[in-house]
Amino acid sequence: MTVNPRIVVGVDGSPSSTCAVRWAAETAARHNAPLLLLCASAIPGTVYGELGLPQSFFDDQEAEGMRRLAEATHIAHNAAPGELSVTTELTTLPAIAALLERSQDARMIVLGSRGQNPLTGELLGSVASALAHHAHSPVAIIRESPHPTAQDPVVVGVDGSANSEPAIATAFEEASLRHVDLIAVHAWTDIAISTLSPHDKRLPWHSIKTGEQAALAESLAGYTDRYPDVTVHQVVVQDQPAHHLQTYTDTAALLIVGSHGRGGYTNMLLGSTTTALLHTAECPLLITRNPR
Repeated sequence: MTVNPRIVVGVDGSPSSTCAVRWAAETAARHNAPLLLLCASAIPGTVYGELGLPQSFFDDQEAEGMRRLAEATHIAHNAAPGELSVTTELTTLPAIAALLERSQDARMIVLGSRGQNPLTGELLGSVASALAHHAHSPVAIIRESPHPTAQDPVVVGVDGSANSEPAIATAFEEASLRHVDLIAVHAWTDIAISTLSPHDKRLPWHSIKTGEQAALAESLAGYTDRYPDVTVHQVVVQDQPAHHLQTYTDTAALLIVGSHGRGGYTNMLLGSTTTALLHTAECPLLITRNPR
Protein backbone atom coordinates (compact mmCIF):
# COMPACT_ATOMS: atom_id res chain seq x y z
CA MET A 1 0.00 0.00 0.00
CA THR A 2 1.26 3.47 -0.82
CA VAL A 3 2.04 6.06 1.87
CA ASN A 4 -1.03 8.05 0.93
CA PRO A 5 -3.37 5.61 -0.82
CA ARG A 6 -5.73 6.88 -3.45
CA ILE A 7 -9.46 7.32 -3.31
CA VAL A 8 -11.27 5.44 -6.07
CA VAL A 9 -14.69 6.49 -7.33
CA GLY A 10 -16.94 4.63 -9.73
CA VAL A 11 -18.13 6.63 -12.73
CA ASP A 12 -21.15 5.66 -14.84
CA GLY A 13 -22.67 8.99 -15.84
CA SER A 14 -25.70 8.74 -13.56
CA PRO A 15 -26.79 11.59 -11.24
CA SER A 16 -25.83 9.41 -8.28
CA SER A 17 -22.36 8.91 -9.74
CA THR A 18 -21.98 12.66 -10.21
CA CYS A 19 -22.68 13.18 -6.50
CA ALA A 20 -20.14 10.47 -5.67
CA VAL A 21 -17.45 12.09 -7.84
CA ARG A 22 -18.01 15.47 -6.19
CA TRP A 23 -17.87 13.97 -2.69
CA ALA A 24 -14.79 11.88 -3.50
CA ALA A 25 -12.94 14.91 -4.89
CA GLU A 26 -13.65 16.96 -1.78
CA THR A 27 -12.56 14.07 0.43
CA ALA A 28 -9.37 13.48 -1.57
CA ALA A 29 -8.50 17.16 -1.24
CA ARG A 30 -8.93 17.02 2.55
CA HIS A 31 -6.63 14.01 2.77
CA ASN A 32 -4.23 15.36 0.13
CA ALA A 33 -4.76 12.00 -1.56
CA PRO A 34 -4.79 11.15 -5.27
CA LEU A 35 -8.16 10.49 -6.89
CA LEU A 36 -8.83 7.73 -9.43
CA LEU A 37 -11.95 7.95 -11.60
CA LEU A 38 -12.83 4.46 -12.81
CA CYS A 39 -15.37 3.77 -15.56
CA ALA A 40 -16.22 0.19 -16.44
CA SER A 41 -17.32 -0.43 -20.00
CA ALA A 42 -17.67 -4.20 -20.04
CA ILE A 43 -17.91 -5.55 -23.58
CA PRO A 44 -20.74 -8.10 -23.88
CA GLY A 45 -18.70 -10.27 -26.23
CA THR A 46 -16.13 -10.96 -23.50
CA VAL A 47 -18.83 -12.08 -21.08
CA TYR A 48 -21.44 -13.86 -23.13
CA GLY A 49 -19.33 -15.25 -25.93
CA GLU A 50 -18.82 -14.07 -29.49
CA LEU A 51 -21.87 -12.06 -30.57
CA GLY A 52 -20.58 -10.93 -33.93
CA LEU A 53 -20.84 -7.26 -32.97
CA PRO A 54 -19.38 -4.74 -35.42
CA GLN A 55 -16.23 -2.82 -34.52
CA SER A 56 -18.29 0.37 -34.43
CA PHE A 57 -20.08 -0.94 -31.32
CA PHE A 58 -16.81 -1.29 -29.44
CA ASP A 59 -15.65 2.10 -30.65
CA ASP A 60 -18.87 3.69 -29.41
CA GLN A 61 -18.52 1.97 -26.03
CA GLU A 62 -15.00 3.30 -25.62
CA ALA A 63 -15.96 6.80 -26.75
CA GLU A 64 -18.86 6.93 -24.29
CA GLY A 65 -16.62 5.77 -21.46
CA MET A 66 -14.02 8.41 -22.27
CA ARG A 67 -16.75 11.07 -22.42
CA ARG A 68 -18.00 10.09 -18.98
CA LEU A 69 -14.48 10.21 -17.57
CA ALA A 70 -13.81 13.63 -19.09
CA GLU A 71 -17.04 14.95 -17.59
CA ALA A 72 -16.21 13.42 -14.20
CA THR A 73 -12.73 14.96 -14.30
CA HIS A 74 -14.28 18.37 -14.85
CA ILE A 75 -16.69 17.82 -11.95
CA ALA A 76 -13.86 16.70 -9.65
CA HIS A 77 -11.70 19.74 -10.36
CA ASN A 78 -14.67 22.07 -9.87
CA ALA A 79 -15.49 20.40 -6.54
CA ALA A 80 -11.92 20.65 -5.27
CA PRO A 81 -10.12 23.48 -7.05
CA GLY A 82 -6.40 23.48 -6.44
CA GLU A 83 -3.73 20.84 -6.70
CA LEU A 84 -5.91 17.74 -6.82
CA SER A 85 -4.23 14.78 -8.49
CA VAL A 86 -6.83 13.13 -10.75
CA THR A 87 -6.24 10.12 -12.97
CA THR A 88 -8.76 8.12 -15.01
CA GLU A 89 -9.15 4.51 -15.99
CA LEU A 90 -11.45 2.95 -18.56
CA THR A 91 -11.69 -0.80 -18.11
CA THR A 92 -13.50 -3.55 -19.97
CA LEU A 93 -13.88 -5.54 -16.77
CA PRO A 94 -17.33 -5.63 -15.17
CA ALA A 95 -17.70 -2.76 -12.70
CA ILE A 96 -17.84 -4.96 -9.59
CA ALA A 97 -14.72 -6.94 -10.53
CA ALA A 98 -12.75 -3.82 -11.42
CA LEU A 99 -13.66 -1.96 -8.23
CA LEU A 100 -13.01 -4.98 -6.02
CA GLU A 101 -9.54 -5.25 -7.52
CA ARG A 102 -8.82 -1.56 -6.93
CA SER A 103 -10.11 -1.80 -3.35
CA GLN A 104 -7.11 -3.92 -2.40
CA ASP A 105 -4.87 -0.85 -2.09
CA ALA A 106 -7.34 2.05 -1.95
CA ARG A 107 -7.95 4.44 0.92
CA MET A 108 -11.63 4.00 0.13
CA ILE A 109 -14.02 3.19 -2.69
CA VAL A 110 -16.71 5.82 -3.32
CA LEU A 111 -19.95 4.93 -5.11
CA GLY A 112 -23.30 6.46 -5.87
CA SER A 113 -26.15 4.58 -4.26
CA ARG A 114 -27.79 3.88 -7.63
CA GLY A 115 -26.39 3.14 -11.04
CA GLN A 116 -27.32 4.19 -14.55
CA ASN A 117 -30.48 2.05 -14.72
CA PRO A 118 -32.05 1.75 -11.25
CA LEU A 119 -35.19 -0.36 -10.96
CA THR A 120 -38.33 1.38 -9.79
CA GLY A 121 -38.21 1.58 -6.00
CA GLU A 122 -34.67 0.20 -5.82
CA LEU A 123 -32.94 1.43 -2.67
CA LEU A 124 -29.39 0.38 -3.50
CA GLY A 125 -27.67 -0.39 -6.79
CA SER A 126 -26.09 -3.79 -7.39
CA VAL A 127 -22.55 -2.40 -7.65
CA ALA A 128 -22.86 -0.42 -4.41
CA SER A 129 -24.34 -3.42 -2.63
CA ALA A 130 -21.62 -5.80 -3.84
CA LEU A 131 -18.78 -3.46 -2.88
CA ALA A 132 -20.30 -2.72 0.53
CA HIS A 133 -20.25 -6.44 1.24
CA HIS A 134 -17.01 -7.56 -0.40
CA ALA A 135 -14.53 -4.66 -0.77
CA HIS A 136 -11.17 -4.87 0.98
CA SER A 137 -11.12 -1.12 1.76
CA PRO A 138 -13.67 1.18 3.39
CA VAL A 139 -16.63 1.98 1.12
CA ALA A 140 -18.54 5.27 0.98
CA ILE A 141 -22.09 5.22 -0.38
CA ILE A 142 -23.33 8.62 -1.57
CA ARG A 143 -26.98 9.45 -2.17
CA GLU A 144 -28.54 12.25 -4.18
CA SER A 145 -29.48 14.28 -1.12
CA PRO A 146 -28.96 17.89 -0.04
CA HIS A 147 -25.30 18.82 0.28
CA PRO A 148 -24.21 19.03 3.94
CA THR A 149 -23.38 22.42 5.38
CA ALA A 150 -19.93 23.29 6.67
CA GLN A 151 -21.15 22.91 10.27
CA ASP A 152 -22.84 19.52 10.01
CA PRO A 153 -21.25 16.97 12.37
CA VAL A 154 -19.68 13.61 11.73
CA VAL A 155 -21.59 10.77 13.44
CA VAL A 156 -20.08 7.41 14.38
CA GLY A 157 -21.72 4.29 15.71
CA VAL A 158 -19.83 2.73 18.64
CA ASP A 159 -20.80 -0.69 19.95
CA GLY A 160 -17.94 -1.28 22.41
CA SER A 161 -16.42 -4.11 20.39
CA ALA A 162 -13.11 -4.22 18.50
CA ASN A 163 -15.14 -4.06 15.27
CA SER A 164 -15.98 -0.40 15.88
CA GLU A 165 -12.36 0.71 16.46
CA PRO A 166 -11.62 1.47 12.76
CA ALA A 167 -14.87 3.45 12.60
CA ILE A 168 -13.88 5.51 15.65
CA ALA A 169 -10.39 6.23 14.28
CA THR A 170 -11.81 7.27 10.92
CA ALA A 171 -14.51 9.41 12.54
CA PHE A 172 -12.01 11.44 14.56
CA GLU A 173 -9.84 11.97 11.51
CA GLU A 174 -12.78 13.08 9.35
CA ALA A 175 -14.15 15.41 12.03
CA SER A 176 -10.71 16.97 12.49
CA LEU A 177 -10.19 17.49 8.76
CA ARG A 178 -13.67 19.02 8.38
CA HIS A 179 -13.34 21.15 11.57
CA VAL A 180 -16.72 19.93 12.84
CA ASP A 181 -18.06 18.24 15.96
CA LEU A 182 -18.18 14.48 16.37
CA ILE A 183 -21.24 12.70 17.73
CA ALA A 184 -20.40 9.25 19.11
CA VAL A 185 -23.54 7.16 19.46
CA HIS A 186 -23.73 4.03 21.58
CA ALA A 187 -27.12 2.32 21.35
CA TRP A 188 -26.95 -0.49 23.83
CA THR A 189 -29.73 -2.91 23.02
CA ASP A 190 -30.46 -5.09 20.01
CA ILE A 191 -33.91 -5.90 21.42
CA ALA A 192 -36.98 -4.01 20.22
CA ILE A 193 -37.54 -1.37 22.87
CA SER A 194 -41.28 -1.97 22.79
CA THR A 195 -40.75 -5.37 24.42
CA LEU A 196 -39.08 -3.89 27.50
CA SER A 197 -40.28 -1.46 30.13
CA PRO A 198 -37.71 1.17 31.13
CA HIS A 199 -39.71 1.61 34.36
CA ASP A 200 -39.59 -2.06 35.35
CA LYS A 201 -37.89 -1.89 38.78
CA ARG A 202 -36.80 -5.51 38.50
CA LEU A 203 -34.28 -4.45 35.84
CA PRO A 204 -31.19 -2.42 36.92
CA TRP A 205 -31.57 0.30 34.29
CA HIS A 206 -29.49 2.91 36.11
CA SER A 207 -26.49 0.66 36.65
CA ILE A 208 -26.73 -0.66 33.08
CA LYS A 209 -26.73 2.87 31.65
CA THR A 210 -23.81 3.89 33.87
CA GLY A 211 -21.82 0.90 32.66
CA GLU A 212 -22.62 1.62 29.02
CA GLN A 213 -21.58 5.29 29.43
CA ALA A 214 -18.27 4.12 30.89
CA ALA A 215 -17.79 1.70 27.99
CA LEU A 216 -18.33 4.46 25.43
CA ALA A 217 -15.94 6.82 27.22
CA GLU A 218 -13.30 4.08 27.32
CA SER A 219 -13.69 3.40 23.59
CA LEU A 220 -13.07 7.09 22.81
CA ALA A 221 -10.40 7.88 25.40
CA GLY A 222 -7.25 7.50 23.33
CA TYR A 223 -8.70 9.39 20.40
CA THR A 224 -9.85 12.40 22.40
CA ASP A 225 -6.23 12.85 23.53
CA ARG A 226 -4.97 12.47 19.96
CA TYR A 227 -7.51 14.91 18.50
CA PRO A 228 -7.89 17.70 21.08
CA ASP A 229 -9.37 19.94 18.35
CA VAL A 230 -12.45 17.71 17.98
CA THR A 231 -15.44 18.44 20.20
CA VAL A 232 -17.07 15.11 21.04
CA HIS A 233 -20.69 14.61 22.07
CA GLN A 234 -21.21 11.21 23.70
CA VAL A 235 -24.71 9.79 23.28
CA VAL A 236 -25.84 6.65 25.08
CA VAL A 237 -29.36 5.44 24.35
CA GLN A 238 -31.46 2.40 25.11
CA ASP A 239 -32.45 1.70 21.55
CA GLN A 240 -31.63 -0.45 18.54
CA PRO A 241 -28.48 0.92 16.83
CA ALA A 242 -29.85 1.19 13.29
CA HIS A 243 -33.01 2.92 14.46
CA HIS A 244 -31.21 5.58 16.50
CA LEU A 245 -28.37 6.19 14.03
CA GLN A 246 -30.98 6.71 11.31
CA THR A 247 -32.31 9.74 13.22
CA TYR A 248 -29.03 11.56 12.54
CA THR A 249 -28.86 10.98 8.81
CA ASP A 250 -30.72 14.12 7.80
CA THR A 251 -28.35 16.40 9.76
CA ALA A 252 -24.97 14.62 9.56
CA ALA A 253 -22.20 15.43 7.11
CA LEU A 254 -21.09 11.80 7.30
CA LEU A 255 -22.22 8.67 9.14
CA ILE A 256 -19.48 6.13 9.88
CA VAL A 257 -20.08 2.52 10.93
CA GLY A 258 -18.07 -0.68 11.13
CA SER A 259 -18.72 -3.57 8.80
CA HIS A 260 -19.61 -5.91 11.68
CA GLY A 261 -21.41 -5.36 14.94
CA ARG A 262 -20.95 -6.77 18.42
CA GLY A 263 -23.27 -9.70 17.75
CA GLY A 264 -22.22 -10.60 14.19
CA TYR A 265 -20.96 -14.01 13.26
CA THR A 266 -17.39 -14.05 11.97
CA ASN A 267 -18.46 -15.25 8.53
CA MET A 268 -21.09 -12.55 8.07
CA LEU A 269 -20.33 -10.04 5.32
CA LEU A 270 -22.05 -7.12 7.04
CA GLY A 271 -23.66 -6.62 10.41
CA SER A 272 -27.40 -6.04 10.66
CA THR A 273 -27.03 -2.38 11.64
CA THR A 274 -24.82 -1.57 8.66
CA THR A 275 -27.06 -3.52 6.30
CA ALA A 276 -30.10 -1.56 7.46
CA LEU A 277 -28.35 1.80 7.11
CA LEU A 278 -27.19 0.93 3.60
CA HIS A 279 -30.81 1.12 2.51
CA THR A 280 -32.04 3.99 4.66
CA ALA A 281 -29.27 6.51 5.39
CA GLU A 282 -29.79 9.77 3.51
CA CYS A 283 -26.37 11.26 4.30
CA PRO A 284 -23.05 9.86 3.03
CA LEU A 285 -22.40 6.50 4.69
CA LEU A 286 -18.84 5.25 5.22
CA ILE A 287 -18.36 1.58 6.07
CA THR A 288 -14.96 0.84 7.62
CA ARG A 289 -13.13 -2.48 7.69
CA ASN A 290 -11.05 -4.30 10.24
CA PRO A 291 -7.50 -4.98 9.02
CA ARG A 292 -7.27 -8.43 7.43
